[in-house]
Amino acid sequence: MKRWRAALAAGACGLAIAASAQVQVKLPRLDRRDGAALALSGDWFAAPGTGARPAIVLLHGCGGAYDARGRLSARLREYAAMFNAEGWHALVLDSLTLRGERELCTQKIGTRRITQAERRLDALGALQWLAARSEVNAGRLALVGWSNGGSTVLAATNRRQRDVAAAAVTPRAAVAFYPGCDAELARGHDATAPLLLLVGASDDWTQAAPCIALAERSGGAVRSVVYPGAFHGFDGTAPLRVRRDVPGGVNPGQGVTTGGNAAAREAAQREMLAHLRARLAP
Repeated sequence: MKRWRAALAAGACGLAIAASAQVQVKLPRLDRRDGAALALSGDWFAAPGTGARPAIVLLHGCGGAYDARGRLSARLREYAAMFNAEGWHALVLDSLTLRGERELCTQKIGTRRITQAERRLDALGALQWLAARSEVNAGRLALVGWSNGGSTVLAATNRRQRDVAAAAVTPRAAVAFYPGCDAELARGHDATAPLLLLVGASDDWTQAAPCIALAERSGGAVRSVVYPGAFHGFDGTAPLRVRRDVPGGVNPGQGVTTGGNAAAREAAQREMLAHLRARLAP
């Protein structure tokens, strides 16, 4: 933790340094409409130094990658800077903008045009794009996602998904913050990479119990860490609030609770970095 906290000394100043190295990129989409391969957009943060480095794909939640001002979210900028401080490249993948969406959170799951079928292919395509770059070590790639993006991590690392089983490039490690685990638990999860699930015990949007069960059935390929008193979005810094604009959750129609938990945030980031370091090290 000290390495990246040093890189972020002075807080906003550290994020400004990360943002100055931010390059918008276009990536091919693996899903096709009318027979044409369309594009996705992403934000590329190259790690300093030379030689082929590990790289991380960052997968946003249902709120999308950008804030109300159109700027990459503070969470994604923070994690990109954190990974750069480790000597790893970071690619923030945007699954929404070029598909004409800004967010999915307020849409009922059955009505969403962008589903895990599309996002899973996006993640696999991003891994292929990274593997083809000379500055990237194609054998040391990872996926990290939050909420809906965390669910994408699960789907994109499950061999029981046909496109995952057929993928030419797979990650070396994966981390999912407070994902929805129900779908992959029901399907059965056969992990292509060591997977770490970081979940809040009090989460009333995506419950911890299915993630715990998925890990218990994985034969050691998946590990879950549960943080007492933590709600959805616990690795952020925003105060707790109830979002009544979200139609899903444990109690549909009553809203969901989101907000940071300082102790869980620090512990989860420490777990994540330890998991990634152990698998991305030379």
